[in-house]
Amino acid sequence: MDDAVLLAAARDALDAAYVPYSEYRVGAALETADGTVFTGCNVENANYSNSLHAEAVALGAAVGQGHRAFSRIAVTSGERDGVLPCGTCRQTLAEFCGEEFRVLCEADEGREPTEYRLGELLPNAISQETLGN
Repeated sequence: MDDAVLLAAARDALDAAYVPYSEYRVGAALETADGTVFTGCNVENANYSNSLHAEAVALGAAVGQGHRAFSRIAVTSGERDGVLPCGTCRQTLAEFCGEEFRVLCEADEGREPTEYRLGELLPNAISQETLGN
Protein backbone atom coordinates (compact mmCIF):
# COMPACT_ATOMS: atom_id res chain seq x y z
CA MET A 1 0.00 0.00 0.00
CA ASP A 2 1.38 3.39 -0.86
CA ASP A 3 1.44 6.40 1.45
CA ALA A 4 -1.48 8.12 -0.32
CA VAL A 5 -3.81 5.19 0.38
CA LEU A 6 -2.82 5.09 4.04
CA LEU A 7 -3.37 8.85 4.36
CA ALA A 8 -6.77 8.48 2.69
CA ALA A 9 -7.72 5.90 5.33
CA ALA A 10 -6.67 8.36 8.06
CA ARG A 11 -8.78 11.07 6.40
CA ASP A 12 -11.78 8.72 6.29
CA ALA A 13 -11.42 8.15 10.03
CA LEU A 14 -11.95 11.88 10.64
CA ASP A 15 -15.64 11.48 9.92
CA ALA A 16 -16.18 9.43 13.08
CA ALA A 17 -14.33 11.81 15.43
CA TYR A 18 -16.26 12.89 18.51
CA VAL A 19 -14.98 16.39 19.27
CA PRO A 20 -17.75 18.52 20.82
CA TYR A 21 -15.30 20.57 22.89
CA SER A 22 -12.29 21.34 20.72
CA GLU A 23 -13.87 20.68 17.31
CA TYR A 24 -10.37 19.49 16.31
CA ARG A 25 -10.77 16.21 14.44
CA VAL A 26 -7.83 13.80 14.15
CA GLY A 27 -7.68 10.57 12.19
CA ALA A 28 -5.02 7.88 12.14
CA ALA A 29 -4.38 4.81 10.02
CA LEU A 30 -1.96 2.21 11.40
CA GLU A 31 -0.49 -0.43 9.11
CA THR A 32 0.51 -3.76 10.61
CA ALA A 33 3.52 -5.74 9.47
CA ASP A 34 1.20 -7.98 7.41
CA GLY A 35 -0.42 -4.99 5.65
CA THR A 36 -3.68 -4.85 7.61
CA VAL A 37 -4.83 -1.30 8.34
CA PHE A 38 -6.59 -0.18 11.51
CA THR A 39 -8.02 3.31 11.81
CA GLY A 40 -8.85 5.49 14.76
CA CYS A 41 -10.27 8.90 15.52
CA ASN A 42 -10.13 11.12 18.56
CA VAL A 43 -12.91 10.76 21.13
CA GLU A 44 -13.19 13.67 23.54
CA ASN A 45 -14.57 13.62 27.06
CA ALA A 46 -15.80 16.56 29.11
CA ASN A 47 -12.95 16.15 31.61
CA TYR A 48 -10.36 16.03 28.77
CA SER A 49 -8.02 13.62 30.59
CA ASN A 50 -10.27 10.71 29.61
CA SER A 51 -10.16 11.68 25.94
CA LEU A 52 -8.80 9.12 23.49
CA HIS A 53 -6.35 10.04 20.76
CA ALA A 54 -6.74 8.71 17.22
CA GLU A 55 -3.36 6.95 17.25
CA ALA A 56 -4.14 5.14 20.51
CA VAL A 57 -7.60 4.12 19.25
CA ALA A 58 -6.06 2.61 16.09
CA LEU A 59 -3.33 0.85 18.07
CA GLY A 60 -5.83 -0.51 20.60
CA ALA A 61 -8.00 -1.94 17.82
CA ALA A 62 -4.97 -3.62 16.22
CA VAL A 63 -3.64 -5.05 19.47
CA GLY A 64 -7.16 -6.25 20.33
CA GLN A 65 -7.07 -8.28 17.12
CA GLY A 66 -3.74 -9.86 18.06
CA HIS A 67 -1.32 -7.67 16.11
CA ARG A 68 2.00 -6.77 17.71
CA ALA A 69 4.16 -5.67 14.76
CA PHE A 70 3.60 -2.44 12.82
CA SER A 71 5.23 -0.74 9.86
CA ARG A 72 3.87 2.82 9.82
CA ILE A 73 1.11 5.20 10.84
CA ALA A 74 -0.50 8.10 8.99
CA VAL A 75 -1.98 10.98 10.97
CA THR A 76 -4.09 13.87 9.75
CA SER A 77 -6.43 16.48 11.14
CA GLY A 78 -9.43 18.29 9.77
CA GLU A 79 -7.20 21.37 9.65
CA ARG A 80 -4.48 19.63 7.58
CA ASP A 81 -1.92 21.36 9.80
CA GLY A 82 0.74 18.66 9.99
CA VAL A 83 -0.43 17.32 13.34
CA LEU A 84 2.05 14.96 15.01
CA PRO A 85 1.31 12.25 17.57
CA CYS A 86 1.56 13.69 21.08
CA GLY A 87 4.19 12.50 23.54
CA THR A 88 1.85 9.99 25.15
CA CYS A 89 0.96 8.46 21.77
CA ARG A 90 4.64 8.36 20.79
CA GLN A 91 5.46 6.42 23.94
CA THR A 92 2.49 4.10 23.39
CA LEU A 93 3.67 3.40 19.83
CA ALA A 94 7.20 2.79 21.14
CA GLU A 95 5.87 -0.13 23.18
CA PHE A 96 5.36 -2.00 19.90
CA CYS A 97 7.46 -0.13 17.31
CA GLY A 98 11.16 0.45 16.91
CA GLU A 99 13.03 3.65 16.24
CA GLU A 100 12.67 3.22 12.45
CA PHE A 101 8.87 3.06 12.58
CA ARG A 102 7.52 5.51 9.99
CA VAL A 103 5.17 8.35 11.03
CA LEU A 104 3.46 10.19 8.15
CA CYS A 105 1.89 13.55 8.96
CA GLU A 106 -0.35 15.34 6.50
CA ALA A 107 -0.21 19.09 6.06
CA ASP A 108 -1.93 21.11 3.35
CA GLU A 109 -3.85 19.10 0.79
CA GLY A 110 -1.78 18.61 -2.33
CA ARG A 111 1.54 18.70 -0.47
CA GLU A 112 3.59 15.63 0.26
CA PRO A 113 3.22 14.38 3.83
CA THR A 114 6.11 14.92 6.20
CA GLU A 115 7.73 11.66 7.21
CA TYR A 116 9.41 11.11 10.54
CA ARG A 117 10.93 8.11 12.29
CA LEU A 118 9.63 7.34 15.75
CA GLY A 119 13.19 7.46 17.12
CA GLU A 120 13.60 11.08 16.07
CA LEU A 121 10.22 12.04 17.55
CA LEU A 122 10.88 10.18 20.80
CA PRO A 123 14.58 9.67 21.47
CA ASN A 124 15.41 7.48 24.45
CA ALA A 125 11.91 6.06 24.81
CA ILE A 126 11.05 4.12 27.94
CA SER A 127 11.23 0.44 27.05
CA GLN A 128 11.43 -3.00 28.58
CA GLU A 129 15.20 -2.67 28.33
CA THR A 130 15.34 0.65 30.19
CA LEU A 131 13.18 -0.87 32.92
CA GLY A 132 15.56 -3.79 33.21
CA ASN A 133 13.09 -6.39 31.90
